[in-house]
Amino acid sequence: MSRPWEADPDTGFKRRLGKSPQELGNTTGTPDCPDIWELDNGDIAVIGRDLTESLGRNLPDGVSIGSDERLVVIPRNMLVAAKPDIPGV
Repeated sequence: MSRPWEADPDTGFKRRLGKSPQELGNTTGTPDCPDIWELDNGDIAVIGRDLTESLGRNLPDGVSIGSDERLVVIPRNMLVAAKPDIPGV
């Protein structure tokens, strides 16, 4: 059975959603910065800390993480700053 959605490994990065990690004070300028990006195909890419192992042990009922998926955490201020860039539809 195929999944209704698959991530496209050939798409590119279109634009950052919200402010850069530097603008938000979420990084020291090193390459390990959280970020949110809209991709060329309209999907969203999130760069954050992989907490699959620790938070994945206590998922709410009905939530699961596939073998090819990771639970990623970003700072709250990053998503709040991206809100104006996220379409309502």
